[in-house]
Amino acid sequence: MSQAMGRLWVRFLPEIRARVAILEAAAEAVAAQNLTLSDQEAAKAAAHKLAGVLGTFDLARGTDLARELEATYSRESVPGRDSAKKLTSAAVDLRAMIETRKSM
Repeated sequence: MSQAMGRLWVRFLPEIRARVAILEAAAEAVAAQNLTLSDQEAAKAAAHKLAGVLGTFDLARGTDLARELEATYSRESVPGRDSAKKLTSAAVDLRAMIETRKSM
């Protein structure tokens, strides 16, 4: 079972990384106050998909962070600049979890 999960992780890792990159870019756009509605929708979708997949790979904290990000990007209004540090921190934490997990 562990080997099967390892193969699945390797298979999905590029998509997972791409989704985290979307979240990182969205956080940067929030900080620069130029997050578009399209960026916000992409970040919401990426966070939603990450929330679903990370728990499968025993990254429950990653699921929690992704859900928080999804909730933030799901609001009707664009996240304010005051949210930038929180959004950036969550994206950095997700990246760290994923890069640590890949070596397991």
